[in-house]
Amino acid sequence: MSKTAAAPAPAGADPSRWKTLVFIALAQLMVVLDATIVNIALPSAQTDLGISDGNRQWVITAYALAFGGLLLFGGRIADKWGRKNAFITGLAGFALASALGGAATGEAMMLGARALQGAFGALLAPAALSLLAVTFTDAKERAKAFGIYGAIAGGGGAVGLILGGFLTEYLNWRWTFFVNIPFAIVAAAGAWMVIREPAGSRNSARLDVPGVILSTLGLVSLVYGFTRAESAGWSDGITVSLFIASAALLLAFVAVESKVKSPLLPLRVLLERNRGGVYLSLGLAVIAMFGLFLFLTYYLQVVKGFSPVKTGFAFLPMIAGMITGSTQIGARLMTRVAPRLLMGPGFLLAATGMLLLTQLEVGSSYPALILPAQLLLGLGMGTAFMPAMSLATYGVNPADAGVASAMVNTSQQVGGAIGTALLNTIAASATTAYLTDHAAQAAAGGAAGKLVQAQAMVEGYSAAIWWAVGILAISATIAFTLINTGRPGSGGPVAGGEGAGSEEAELKVPVIAH
Repeated sequence: MSKTAAAPAPAGADPSRWKTLVFIALAQLMVVLDATIVNIALPSAQTDLGISDGNRQWVITAYALAFGGLLLFGGRIADKWGRKNAFITGLAGFALASALGGAATGEAMMLGARALQGAFGALLAPAALSLLAVTFTDAKERAKAFGIYGAIAGGGGAVGLILGGFLTEYLNWRWTFFVNIPFAIVAAAGAWMVIREPAGSRNSARLDVPGVILSTLGLVSLVYGFTRAESAGWSDGITVSLFIASAALLLAFVAVESKVKSPLLPLRVLLERNRGGVYLSLGLAVIAMFGLFLFLTYYLQVVKGFSPVKTGFAFLPMIAGMITGSTQIGARLMTRVAPRLLMGPGFLLAATGMLLLTQLEVGSSYPALILPAQLLLGLGMGTAFMPAMSLATYGVNPADAGVASAMVNTSQQVGGAIGTALLNTIAASATTAYLTDHAAQAAAGGAAGKLVQAQAMVEGYSAAIWWAVGILAISATIAFTLINTGRPGSGGPVAGGEGAGSEEAELKVPVIAH
């Protein structure tokens, strides 16, 4: 293969596209880190605001329900109203909601602010990803752009742990909200000046109101069902009712979408095997990741006695691995190999890191066990996330880019809710079983009793992490079997798949240029 000089900017490319990426990345970082930054601050906020133990979960749940339930609606609003408009409005609303949260004087004000954050986040997140999709259409540039975006999407949660620990320990829990405001102001001002949305990329069809209602209620029921299962149990009557209602609402949503003229979520977005494979494998991988964040945070703080700041910094190897995997491995190989050959091995590498963590014990060494496990996990996730983010809008008509982007965020949000509830339940059951088997030692009190309690917690984490290993292996299998497109620029999928030509013939402007 002959070497060529560095290629000039693609014809018709937006000259401000790299500046656009900076402000999109900044907004994405704000949304992703907010998912974990509040967790660190929650105990302090609960004490100051007098929130009861029974209601404290709503500080997290209010955000998750609004965000997860409104994502598809937010994605379609971005398609219809304009992604730049949706992006700037989402940033302004998120900043306002963050200011209300930071200034909260009681429980109701805090919960309202968190729900408002989730609602504006549901407008902002799909607008950001779809702007990226319609701005970068050249295969090589797209790979670099999505490498950066993928690193932020994967590592932002861990950054939130560091920032949350620092702000809570050295300033005040209120700053975990106020810190969003400068992020939002800079990103909105930059977006106003540099973002230019491609002409003809809006969706002028009428809004599918029945689809909005059914999808929102169905997703809210699903996310709340998993959230409630964590505290009330899987056999709780309300939990079961929520799952049944969710299934009925989402089935009705699919039936409506197959019949209406201008659906909220065109089923072709879901049924194209590459996009469907991305949504499914990514959602499963997030189940494993969110569970791990939870367990490692508790292990380091409760079992090892780390401070919030030290715990945050302990996650740095994972962040470094994600950035390296996304920008140095994924982005460099994206235009050379088929995406499944990055996603499948990436998930398997992450599973190997998880496998190391199944060996956790009370006295495990951070440098010898946790650090290498985090590096492997970060490298694997970063390598897999980058092509996944890019493929999420593969072959999509630009008018559907917002709702296709919303599906990525929906799979991540639902995956996060499932991961926290499912793996926490598994861990709690294993911990209870260990304490039952060692009841005499646990009742002894003193140092021996505390040691048994710590061993029981670690036994629970290890049991749950084994499940996470299996979930990541399933993610890899889905990536290898469902995702069959070839590398960008290769002219289509790997042998045996559906022809890319038919996809491109059907759609006016494919997002990945061939």
